[in-house]
Amino acid sequence: MADTTKKEEFANDIIPIPESLEDGMQHVNNPVLDLPRIEKQYLTTVKGFSQDRNVFYFTDGRAKVEVKVVSEEIIRVRLAPEGVFLADFSYAINHKPDEYVNYQLEESETHYKVKTNAVTCFIKKDNFFISFGSAEEKVLNADFAPMHWEENVDFGGYYVYCTKEAHADEVFFGLGDKATNLNLRGKRVRNWNSDTYSYAFNQDPLYKTVPFYIGVTQGDAYGIFFDNTFKTFFDFAAEHHDQTSFWSEGGELQYYYIHGPKMIDVVKRYHSITGTHYMPPLWGIGYHQCRWSYYPEAKVRDVASEFRKREIPCDAIYLDIDYMDGYRCFTWNKRYFPDPKKMIADLAADGFKTVVMIDPGIKVDDQYWVFKQGKENNYFCRRGDDYFMEGFVWPGRCQFPDFTNPEVRTWWGTLYKGLVDDGVAGFWNDMNEPAVFGRGTFPDDVRHQFEGHRGSHRKAHNIYGMQMVRATYEGLKKLYRNKRPFTITRAAYSGTQRYSSVWTGDNIATWEHLRIGTLQLQRLSVSGMSFCGTDIGGFTGEPDGELYTRWMQFGVFSPFMRVHSAGDTRDREPWSFGPEWEVICKKFIELRYKLLPYIYSVFWQQHKYGDPILRPIALLEQHIAKNLQREEEFTFGDHLLVSPVLHPGQLNKVVYLPEGTWYYYFNNQAYAGSQEHQIETPLDEMPFFVRGGAIIPEFPVMQYTGEQKIESLKLTYYFAQQACDSYVYSDHGDTFAYEQDVYMDKHFIAEGQATSVSIRQGEQGLYTPNYSTFDLYLVGLPFTPKQMIVDGLKIEFKTDAEGQSYVQLDRDFKKIIIQ
Repeated sequence: MADTTKKEEFANDIIPIPESLEDGMQHVNNPVLDLPRIEKQYLTTVKGFSQDRNVFYFTDGRAKVEVKVVSEEIIRVRLAPEGVFLADFSYAINHKPDEYVNYQLEESETHYKVKTNAVTCFIKKDNFFISFGSAEEKVLNADFAPMHWEENVDFGGYYVYCTKEAHADEVFFGLGDKATNLNLRGKRVRNWNSDTYSYAFNQDPLYKTVPFYIGVTQGDAYGIFFDNTFKTFFDFAAEHHDQTSFWSEGGELQYYYIHGPKMIDVVKRYHSITGTHYMPPLWGIGYHQCRWSYYPEAKVRDVASEFRKREIPCDAIYLDIDYMDGYRCFTWNKRYFPDPKKMIADLAADGFKTVVMIDPGIKVDDQYWVFKQGKENNYFCRRGDDYFMEGFVWPGRCQFPDFTNPEVRTWWGTLYKGLVDDGVAGFWNDMNEPAVFGRGTFPDDVRHQFEGHRGSHRKAHNIYGMQMVRATYEGLKKLYRNKRPFTITRAAYSGTQRYSSVWTGDNIATWEHLRIGTLQLQRLSVSGMSFCGTDIGGFTGEPDGELYTRWMQFGVFSPFMRVHSAGDTRDREPWSFGPEWEVICKKFIELRYKLLPYIYSVFWQQHKYGDPILRPIALLEQHIAKNLQREEEFTFGDHLLVSPVLHPGQLNKVVYLPEGTWYYYFNNQAYAGSQEHQIETPLDEMPFFVRGGAIIPEFPVMQYTGEQKIESLKLTYYFAQQACDSYVYSDHGDTFAYEQDVYMDKHFIAEGQATSVSIRQGEQGLYTPNYSTFDLYLVGLPFTPKQMIVDGLKIEFKTDAEGQSYVQLDRDFKKIIIQ
């Protein structure tokens, strides 16, 4: 007979069951008969909020949403599906002291509003939709559905999703080096850094992850930065014409809304949170020659000798992996390079910097000092079950450092000492997606320290290359002391611009890839990575002289200018295609060196203010709907506009010029802006224009940067009947003294009238330039100047060797009147 007394006793002792566990669950001794279904969960209605200074927390009773006021124009949103946020950590964010922001919370029957002087964030109570707009509450970006998530039972955490409205007129830009049209509308793309040899148009993903895009609607621009290092996806009205979505396979749903209303404002504000590029050494923006590979030493010396003999300017020669001993990083192949220190010193004496390749794969070899150090200190990545991550790359079987561990990064930085002592001036980090032969990359279960926040390779993959080049940059900064490192990386994540330049990877010698390159560099520039370039001439395949030369012309207006090619292709030096093409290539490389003071000044604008270096027409004139689709014209900085020739045998092309007056550089012919023009394109020219009103500085032609001391800097004023600002920046060219204001930033304000021109000069900084005077040339004046008055004194015109008139001015003049 059953003991009913004990049953009755327990029946009266009721233990309350938490409400969240009651539905669909059975307890006590009964098995779970109905597990919760794994399906998407959505935010429901807002049930309350709390505030901690500039951070507001809204909840639906289970999930929690953080709305943080970052600045007047930037608001961050984070979602915690179970109400608990992950650690607030990001490799992308350039941490700096919080700025004071005037903000407030307003509540109505239907909404909460978090407001600053520039932005309004709306949180709708009944469905948790979040939207953003101006201070005047003009909505630019709004949820189409509540933020949602789905549990990831295999790895833990969640797939996270955000779906926004896509307005009928809305266009989208950004996302780094995607090999597709500038306007991303109608595209679905994926971010997963990949070694993509010989990629095609529309192939995705490629080498970099930049989860930042710009939307333009109703004439205004905004940005979304989805700061998530896992594999991320973006759908720009591809699946549904009225929806834009972004989602990830893990991590938090965390994004920044960045207000415009101009595109350039969005880019600058994105830089305010992810950082700008440090000033490169001046030689780093000269012309660079590379090949896989220049070896042995005699070949390197021969290439260098040919540049100087032919008087073709060049600042750097690169050594690819064949300079190493069995592809072991940080070693020399003494058969090919018996005395590398002397070779590098001899090259330096002739004006060449030496740049070498370093990969992340370290050969498994107990006699190899780098491997021994890494093994002894447990610096290499491990699998989920504690085996070392091993894969085959160029040296054979390799292990790979965990660059997400600060101790490993510090160690990695010290490994460069030998090469630096040998005189190597720059370093090129490749294969760091990371690439592994046969399987593509690391398995998902590889573990990473992730700055103490831990994670699998799913979390660390997209930042592996960034943290490698960070380790390189920070190590070199110590080894070079006050000298600026020069670094270049193939793989990157948002914020990599703080440590390195980038290039677009293994392209092909085709006219299509020349076009793809023009799109990629414009896109990278508006995505925060302005110091970017392509492999001029194509990495693989065989260009003819015309394609190579047209690519060289585009290369002049690439922030990073380097020829590079695979070892199974023909030679790619500027003289390799015969005398006809050599003459044109030389002319354009010389043009690059003439423009270096302007280019360097544009880099300063990028570093100091976050201005993108290359600017598509859409960024310049977003208020004109037709211009949002233009792709072939862009400006380099404020004042130079180019439209590369992209087709063989092309004798002319239609070029759109933005508002204002523009001068064709090669003959100074004036063209009216806000319209299209048919421009002739002979082989030795390309459509290249200067903005009217600009003052452009030029160097004399040099064989390498710093070859000549500039006694007098050439300035050319291009007339326009309006006011225009121009800048000329100078510093030591290779030190960090500019961070202590040891630089000179000269600011010219030119104002043209029908019968006169005035030019005023101001300056900032503590540096004394080498030049003591300016030689000022005047282009396009609508009147014949009769006198020039400089700071109250009349100055006479001079005539140069080519019969052109100019005036020589003291570099510190205050005001010029030309009448």
